[in-house]
Amino acid sequence: MTQGLTEPSGRGPAFLLVQEDADFRAGLREWLARELPLRAAGRGPAGRNALEFRRAWEDHICQAGLSGLGWPLAVGGHELSLKRQAIFHEECARAGTPLPVNMIGHGIVAPTLIAYGSEAQKSRFLPRILDNSEIWCQGYSEPGAGSDLAALAAKGERRGDVYVLNGQKIWTSFADISDFCLMLARTGSGPSPRAGISVLLVDMRLPGITVRPIRQITGEADYNEVFFDDVKVPAENLLGEENEGWRLAMAAANYERSTYFVPRVVRMQAEIEQLVALAAQKMRNGRPAIEDPAIRSAITDLGINIHALRLFADQILAAAERGETSGVDSSAIKLMWSENHQRLFDVAMDVLGSEAMLGPQELSGASEGRWARDFLWTRAETILAGTSEVHRNIIAERGLGLPK
Repeated sequence: MTQGLTEPSGRGPAFLLVQEDADFRAGLREWLARELPLRAAGRGPAGRNALEFRRAWEDHICQAGLSGLGWPLAVGGHELSLKRQAIFHEECARAGTPLPVNMIGHGIVAPTLIAYGSEAQKSRFLPRILDNSEIWCQGYSEPGAGSDLAALAAKGERRGDVYVLNGQKIWTSFADISDFCLMLARTGSGPSPRAGISVLLVDMRLPGITVRPIRQITGEADYNEVFFDDVKVPAENLLGEENEGWRLAMAAANYERSTYFVPRVVRMQAEIEQLVALAAQKMRNGRPAIEDPAIRSAITDLGINIHALRLFADQILAAAERGETSGVDSSAIKLMWSENHQRLFDVAMDVLGSEAMLGPQELSGASEGRWARDFLWTRAETILAGTSEVHRNIIAERGLGLPK
């Protein structure tokens, strides 16, 4: 492999241009093995999960030319296949890289802009997502419209060359550090609640926007509530057509629920191996916890489920490469991932026993504290990106043809 070779655009390391997937994987693995330890030197598991390091690592990935992997060449991307994008996420997860901060920008906003944005919008926003200089959040959920997104009440009233926004959003990840928000607002009315919704690209620095962090059970404050009081958004920041936002929102949801969960499945495969190691280390009644029949059975069931989930993820990816998309499949993988991930950490708490009650900050080691912290965090996973109940309804109605 020629190490100095880069993309024709001058962006990206040599392995982006190799012909074989195996060479691509090997080149990426070598790059991660070199770069991640350099960037994470002196940091334990908690330090790698810190917001400051997550942002710094994501900046490094972008500066190295490893962003926009699936974007068209015309907008600065690499046009890699879905399979190679999945390999990238797999190897990052396997190497233990932190989850990105700007995942909304790269994984949801950018594909939506590429598909539905005007040329002016693409020129304005895509380069700044590509280099990670602008962070995005997603203004969907509201206090009265969480699982029922179509019931949103935030209003966008067209007045000349602006939309005047009034309303509230909640559970908005990273709104406190975001530069822009992909926001749904009610701009009209129609025969159903889904009619009259539009998508607006909102500058989070506009007057009238108030962001209030929400302290979580983990002690962190990734989520926020956001208030909009007579916020004037330029009409040129309407994405797509007015009152056609529901279609765009559903397209964005499919971006979120497809390859978005591939790295999470890979991480879960690594986590179950770590759980086995933890169970072998922790003693129960004078014997390792792994020898407890109930613990062994629970871990075995999880191993089977996670293996099946990985096979299912590969099947979804292969179908997507053939141009076959299914909202039902994306709902199924999200449902299976979130519920099994919760079960994994339930078992971890059983392994830790009474120690788990000390919480994430007070266990004997940083790695043990991580188990307690992540157990608390996983409580949100059956709610975020659509609740389990919503996804079961989608599977039942659209997949199985059951009545409402």
